[in-house]
Amino acid sequence: MLKKIQYNTLLVISLVITLNSASLGAGGASGSSPGSSSALPILPRPVPLVVTTIKPLAIIAQSAAGDAANIEYLVPANQSPHDFSLPVSALKKIASADLVVWIGRDFETRSAKTMAQIPTSKLVSVIDQIASQADSAAHDHSDGHGLDPHLWLDPNYGNAIAAEIQSRLGLPIKEILDQDSIQVLQASLASSADKTYLTHHDAYAHFVRAFKLPAGFPIRDIRGDVKGVKSQYQLRKTMASANISCVFVEPQYQGKDAAVIAAEFGLPLVALDPQGLSQPLNNHAYSEFISSLVAQFKACFQ
Repeated sequence: MLKKIQYNTLLVISLVITLNSASLGAGGASGSSPGSSSALPILPRPVPLVVTTIKPLAIIAQSAAGDAANIEYLVPANQSPHDFSLPVSALKKIASADLVVWIGRDFETRSAKTMAQIPTSKLVSVIDQIASQADSAAHDHSDGHGLDPHLWLDPNYGNAIAAEIQSRLGLPIKEILDQDSIQVLQASLASSADKTYLTHHDAYAHFVRAFKLPAGFPIRDIRGDVKGVKSQYQLRKTMASANISCVFVEPQYQGKDAAVIAAEFGLPLVALDPQGLSQPLNNHAYSEFISSLVAQFKACFQ
């Protein structure tokens, strides 16, 4: 019995040596050096998928990650995120995402239950992130639940959101709109500091604070809903004594209400795109988006 075991052991050792010799011989025949490895090649790591609820967050994510991630967004550009219910296709994207970015439960109301099921390690809740960083002065305009949710319109918040995405993906932290560029854009609007205007909805508190502009008079409320008769009467009463430069109209809304007011007071309609509907997703998307918004404001005041 012992001889049989010894024989089998020698057979296994002999087989291992034969296989190793064959492997080395193959390496030598192919011109490889004796020290080269015959292991399988290391496959490149798959590019992570970042899914955002709305396009403005996709603009920030693309600028933050560049080619290091694939970026997709869920809410069609012509639909309101407040009332959008996630279809099955969106749920599948969320399930396959490495990171999901949304504003928060008070903004994307119908997405809240789905987002509550995502592990916190895979989820960036922007309004919670910014609220924890912002000082009390940032709470100047609220939807009743904290900060004005249109945080992407302030480039300082845009940089903070980008930094969180970069950190989650293990990327170097860099600004997506540097401070010098912000100052140049502020200077270009300096002559507009005394202008008044109408906005299609109440969304620009962060933008006007960042660029030192006066607040406009909104036609609709913060959610984009039409205001009541009393509010509309008060708006027209205010307009009668104000030197209004223009009425901004946003592409995601039907512009009939803005057009009626503009015609009533003989004011020009100027397109303003706070959702970045026309902005391509590229590695400089956010700086282009903010620069475009500044240009749209300037068009009102010329």
